[in-house]
Amino acid sequence: MNAINLRRALATPAVLPETGPRLQTNLDTDLLKLAAIVSMLVDHIGGAFFPTVGVFRWIGRLAFPIFCYCMTVGLLYTRDIKRYLGRLAVFAVVSQPFYVLAFHPRDWMSDMNWTNWNIFFTLFLSLLAMYGFKERKWWLFFGAFFAVSWWNFDYSGMGIELMLVFFLCRNHPKIGALLYVLLYIPSLWNGYPEDPLCLTLGGLTVDWSFFAVFAALLIFLPTRSGLKIPKWFFYAFYPAHLAVIAAIQFMR
Repeated sequence: MNAINLRRALATPAVLPETGPRLQTNLDTDLLKLAAIVSMLVDHIGGAFFPTVGVFRWIGRLAFPIFCYCMTVGLLYTRDIKRYLGRLAVFAVVSQPFYVLAFHPRDWMSDMNWTNWNIFFTLFLSLLAMYGFKERKWWLFFGAFFAVSWWNFDYSGMGIELMLVFFLCRNHPKIGALLYVLLYIPSLWNGYPEDPLCLTLGGLTVDWSFFAVFAALLIFLPTRSGLKIPKWFFYAFYPAHLAVIAAIQFMR
């Protein structure tokens, strides 16, 4: 090896120390993202127009863990993590007005509603934390974890917890699936009977967040749909469907 090639080799960041493929779970990410946005659409229709009908929100619980899983795939496979984070940040900012107008059409001028951040902000901070974890930039990991947990972000630090499971168990899907299910087990008994979104079975009230556990079937069982959808469709869908919901809200 000549001197130039040696310098290049030393300058190349170390790859993940793995003996097998980066992920042994589901790499059919276009199908997963499609399932996630359909689930999200059902959830938002329920939240905007049928706020006391639980089934809409139960279906909607599938979206967030699938998005977190797809971001974990992106973290491992993307060539430019900074551009990936930049796209999330841009669409988070673009989507915020539509998010506020869609779900707070009557009091959209309230400062409190404008600091109720849309899910793209949560995904951005979760990916930023995991980038810090992967690169051992602990100040970045703990800073992002603190921010998403302390301020008014949907799902708080749950996105980072999910991504840690997906990342650390990327070559051990059975262990990953077990840990994933364990994260949601407490939801089986901490629901409130007064909450119309919870499911009461006999004397047991299941919190509506428990239904996210069923996303494991899509995440940990490989599929091969061959589906190919332009990545910008998934980004654009979020503000676009919020804009439609907001328009319908104002026409009611």
